[in-house]
Amino acid sequence: MRFTNAKVFTPHGFVRGGFTVEDGRFCEIFAGECSGGVDLGGACVIPGLVDIHTHGAAGADFSDGDLAGLERMAAHLAKCGVTSFAPTSMTLPYEVLAAAFQTAVELRDKRPAGCARVMGIHMEGPYFSEKKKGAQNGAYLKLPDPEGFRKLYEGCGGLVRIVDVAPELEGAAPFTEAARELCTVSVAHTDADYEAAKAVYAAGASHLTHLYNAMPGIHHRKPGVIGAASECENVAAELICDGLHVHPSAVRMAFRLFPGRICLISDSLRCCGMPDGEYELGGQQVFLSGGVARLADGTIAGAASDLGRDMRNAVAFGIPREEAILAATIRPAQEIGRAHEIGSIEKGKLADFVVCDEDLNPSAVYIGGEKV
Repeated sequence: MRFTNAKVFTPHGFVRGGFTVEDGRFCEIFAGECSGGVDLGGACVIPGLVDIHTHGAAGADFSDGDLAGLERMAAHLAKCGVTSFAPTSMTLPYEVLAAAFQTAVELRDKRPAGCARVMGIHMEGPYFSEKKKGAQNGAYLKLPDPEGFRKLYEGCGGLVRIVDVAPELEGAAPFTEAARELCTVSVAHTDADYEAAKAVYAAGASHLTHLYNAMPGIHHRKPGVIGAASECENVAAELICDGLHVHPSAVRMAFRLFPGRICLISDSLRCCGMPDGEYELGGQQVFLSGGVARLADGTIAGAASDLGRDMRNAVAFGIPREEAILAATIRPAQEIGRAHEIGSIEKGKLADFVVCDEDLNPSAVYIGGEKV
């Protein structure tokens, strides 16, 4: 299949031209005018978006352990331009997590047409601080457990690509040293000070989950987790850009604190794409009203937005368009170790792409060269 007359986002920026797809992969990317094939009418073409932190959508939650629900979630994400994702678990008992992880393996191996690809699992919890648990269920919190984690990891054939830990917990550094050999280790839901955070980053952590949220803020005498992460040039930071979790000024600050290292995420819940009402998250009630999801005590529980909308929000908040695209595509792909397959329009990579206008509003989504 040949696609022509487009502005294609390549690793070198937007290039007027087109590309060919063969056996579900990009074959040739070319510049200049060319006729024939599918004429894209001068539209922009960007890589399929990669969401590495999403709990649910369309009424489904990954932690339910329900394959039909996960398929429904994947179909909704695909329609939003998210062609690859790492379904994200909550703080729950190991047996519940193991069951959910198996559904991810099943969807990865037998993906129905029109569904986003499962390219990993993000294990958010249970190794968190009680003080900063946020919407995580405190009843299931645990100290870092290398053996327990390895069993979960091996049980899903190594599909876990990110595991989270709070640095101040006993055993956090040894856990990080062990887990980093298997996947990306991320700092999350933590009240750690600068020194504790630096110790875990020195032990091999290289990621920061939803920057600003569920962690101490920056203080000039207490730089904390954010200061420690910003100083480590190998650390990427996730950022929720729904306009609710993080102020637009703090969004711009994040891109300066972590130059070239921001990954946009949705942190979406099952209420994403759903009407206002009552939903469930990790055994807790969540109330969606006016686009904001909260627990009964008023704690923000997660997001009702999708990654495509968040990417457009970032541009509206003052982030250069090209930078926002990178933060929603190749960077998250790198964090889950899948950049050789997804995240950019390059020869040999999976032909997942989004046709959109200049403002990045999607008009068509393709997975493996097939239109969703």
